[in-house]
Amino acid sequence: MSTPQAEMTLTDLYAPVIRELERVRACFDEEIRTSLPFVNELCEQIKRYRGKMLRPTLLLLAGRAAGELVDAHVTLAAVVEMVHVATLVHDDVLDEADVRRQGSTVNAMSGNETAVLLGDYLISHAFHLCSSLDSQFASREVGATTNRVCLGELGQIHHRGDAGLGEAEYLEIITEKTAALTGTCGALGARFAGACPEVVEALRCFGTELGVAFQIMDDVLDLVGSAERMGKTLGRDLDLGKPTLPVIHTLNNGDAQARARLQALIRGDRSVNPADMRELLERSGGIEYATGVAEGYVRTALSRLDLLPSSPAKSSLSTMAEFVIRRDY
Repeated sequence: MSTPQAEMTLTDLYAPVIRELERVRACFDEEIRTSLPFVNELCEQIKRYRGKMLRPTLLLLAGRAAGELVDAHVTLAAVVEMVHVATLVHDDVLDEADVRRQGSTVNAMSGNETAVLLGDYLISHAFHLCSSLDSQFASREVGATTNRVCLGELGQIHHRGDAGLGEAEYLEIITEKTAALTGTCGALGARFAGACPEVVEALRCFGTELGVAFQIMDDVLDLVGSAERMGKTLGRDLDLGKPTLPVIHTLNNGDAQARARLQALIRGDRSVNPADMRELLERSGGIEYATGVAEGYVRTALSRLDLLPSSPAKSSLSTMAEFVIRRDY
């Protein structure tokens, strides 16, 4: 896939909302600051978890593309980023990960108990901040979204070791655990910019489809990416018996030997070397297939922007969609 917007850099992508993003960072930091020095130290450590801040950027760009940004957009952008960072902290516990954003995870540094409670602390503050808005619409929306994220994570854990997981079930899981939040970012951005219901729904769909594509590519990169560039522990999906799309495709379409080795690995047979799986998945077409599915979601997402007038923010949304496919970290 290639469009003129794809030549934009990430710096260009952020340009229409760069000032608001600085306010989001300040709002985030101020909300979670406490009088307890050791908690503040933990909060300093998770600043790097914010990474590229794609979710608050999506919310702000959706608002700017659909209308005008208001103070509520900054608050909501901080809220969705708190929710997202909380899920990362909790995910690192679930995945027994040691590295995140080129640094040690909270659980690796301070233990699982601290990491779980810190994630809870972030979720609690996200709802506290969200409740500061006059309208309760956002609180209900974010609450419903976090419910879906938890259901998706529970579904993924339930299917660990399930070599029979189908593609439809996999897509349902990642729609809940990842794409629900990005869909909410698009919808909240448009809604608080005063957009009509049709545009709000279009940007919700844009965010959802983008989130599905992002998670598929994240799962691909967990298998074939560079740990140094990704800045986190890789290969954990197979280690933990999580069937992702490249694996599911190979289980359904690969040769008998490939299927047998993957089934054994997913079911916990540690005599199978996960490092050998990259070549196997590439040879079977699993990586190419999964990338193609992600590209299809991105194409559909881009079509949702047709309702919007031309603007720098719309161009940045297009670039964001292209970035999901082109990223290698």
